[in-house]
Order: sequence, then C-alpha cells, then structure tokens
Amino acid sequence: MMDDHRKTVKHYDECSDVHELTFSCHRRIPLLTNDLWKQLLAEAITSATDLHQYRLIAFVFMPEHVDLLVYPESRDSGSIPDLLKAIKRPFSFRIKEILVQNRSTLLDKLTVQQRPGKTSFRFWLEGPGYDRNITDPATLEAAIDYIHNNPVKRNLCSRVSDWKWSSVRHFLLPDAAFDPDLPALKKLPIGWSSRR
Repeated sequence: MMDDHRKTVKHYDECSDVHELTFSCHRRIPLLTNDLWKQLLAEAITSATDLHQYRLIAFVFMPEHVDLLVYPESRDSGSIPDLLKAIKRPFSFRIKEILVQNRSTLLDKLTVQQRPGKTSFRFWLEGPGYDRNITDPATLEAAIDYIHNNPVKRNLCSRVSDWKWSSVRHFLLPDAAFDPDLPALKKLPIGWSSRR
C-alpha cells in the first residue's frame, strides 16, 4: 500500500518554493557508506542542479537515504521529477559499472526481477521519495536543522559538525573553503519568501 502511494506522489513545482526532498536506497539498505560513492553522488547532484537550474541550499547523506533542500532558480527550471532523474540515473549507472568491474556480490542484491526474463539494477528505492514545499523562513530553518541533526540522532557522530557528508559546515563557517568532495551549495536569493 505504501509503495503505491510513493509512486503517485504529486510534485508541486512552484517556482518560489524551496523543496525538501528525501530519497532512499533500494530496500533501505545502507549503501551510502563508501566515501567514493558519496563523492560520486555529490558530483551527480551538482551536475543535476546546474543542468535543471536549481540551487542546492542544504543536504545530508545518510547511510540509507539522502535529504536535499533545493530552490528553482527561474520559471525555466526543470521539474522535480526531472531533477531527481538527473541525480539518480547517472549515479546508479556509475555504481553498477563499479560493481560489475569489481565482480561484487552486492550486484545481485541490487538486481530485481521486473517481469519474466527482464531484470533491472536498483540503487534507489522505486518511486519519487518525499517532496515537501517550503514557503516560509521558519519552516526552512526547521528543515535545515532537522537534516543537519539527522546524523547525531542516529548516533553516527556526536556533534553535527563532525559529519562530513552534510552542508552543516557551510552554515557554521560560511567563509570556509569549499570541500570538493561535497555538492556545490548556493544561497537563497534575498527576499525569497516574499516572492509568493
């Protein structure tokens, strides 16, 4: 029942809204534990946000899911489903190549039977994931705090600043050097919440 709902989530692509997106690994397996894979995911996110004209405001990579806060840069920005596809597909393709090259047994766990005689590689849980439109600064601040605190709540680190795979350092130290392992962040335009 839940899977049917996840496949039919309606995305409201309002050009003045921040989108809080969450998407999970196949079967919620903790696949994002490898630094190389997280670097490849960061590259895919930067490429997709550039291609579809979105600003990445905040993020966290958890072992079995990803949280992103994105904002469309213009009315010509791509749709949320197109953005997600541009993140997930090239990343999944690259991971499959790595698994095949290394003859990994994980490849079998991530290969699903679609129908008799047809299999498919699945890094990501099928469906669009979670998408919430954020329209006001207080909700945005709460969403940023929530995703940054996720690793602490899960006992992956003791302080939010200890988790490399999030945007928290960008918020705590905005003048710090850019970490090339992470996706590129952009600030919201001044007065974004008054554009509604």
